[in-house]
Amino acid sequence: MSTTENKSVEITKGINGLDKVILREINGSTAEVYLYGGHVTSWKNEHGEELLFVSSKAIFKPPKAIRGGIPLCFPQFSNLGTLEAHGFARNRVWTVDTDPPPFPSNTTNRVFVDLLLKPTEEDLKIWPHSFEYRLRVTLGPAGDLMLTSRIRNTNTDGKPFTFTFAYHTYFSVSDISEVRVEGLETLDFLDNMKNRERYTEQGDAITFESEVDRIYLSTPTKIAILDHEKKRTFVIRKDGLPDAVVWNPWDKKAKSMADFGDDEYKHMLCVEAAAIEKPITLKPGEEWKVRQELSAVPSSYCSGQLDPNKVLQSS
Repeated sequence: MSTTENKSVEITKGINGLDKVILREINGSTAEVYLYGGHVTSWKNEHGEELLFVSSKAIFKPPKAIRGGIPLCFPQFSNLGTLEAHGFARNRVWTVDTDPPPFPSNTTNRVFVDLLLKPTEEDLKIWPHSFEYRLRVTLGPAGDLMLTSRIRNTNTDGKPFTFTFAYHTYFSVSDISEVRVEGLETLDFLDNMKNRERYTEQGDAITFESEVDRIYLSTPTKIAILDHEKKRTFVIRKDGLPDAVVWNPWDKKAKSMADFGDDEYKHMLCVEAAAIEKPITLKPGEEWKVRQELSAVPSSYCSGQLDPNKVLQSS
């Protein structure tokens, strides 16, 4: 972890004295990662605008997971297994790797930190598998945020293990009723509000007027979230993560969550790069490597309507 004179990578105290790492890119964008959960809680562009949503009622206190930002769901997504919902990675304390493996030579100008998670004795009682999870959080020169996960089976008993996974990203939006998600049209999804029954997306874009909780399957590497009011588009690029969860709790569910403001559903949307439908199995010594890259770009307009094609074709 290279700490240069300009403090591009700084370890400091966050809320309730929890350790956090601040990444600062030379062009002004920043990211913050709490060691508790290996949890990215802030991503700001060069104008200092916050791009991730964190609830004003989030509880920064173990064992409760932090509500918002980018929780890591591992080794279990939701209640698809015997563990607590979304597994335990998001409420364990990670360590900073001060001597991380090098980047490929062409990306040396990036600011990054590597965090590590290994199971404790307690973890092995509830999930009896030895693993090493390395998370690299990187800020690129254009302010893009990249999360790379490497999960290795370090079992010495010869046993494989199986898991599901998600980057449970909470995006900050101006008004959920003015937001559309592009790139998932015509795809099959499992509806979590209907016992995960399988449906096919009919709309030409996903829009929001009530609670949505879906797992889209076999999704493209690129998904766009268009925020009409902010004239901003988030682009999610993902590698090795075939599924995409789309979630907004809406008013009734929002009121039932103690760590979530009653009206905050209007200002957030989760679009989560994930591996859920087909769980991942690793043999001892095997490593699984995936990543998601988030960028925020100004939306193109065309006769007052958002033109998603420009966004999706631009790269």
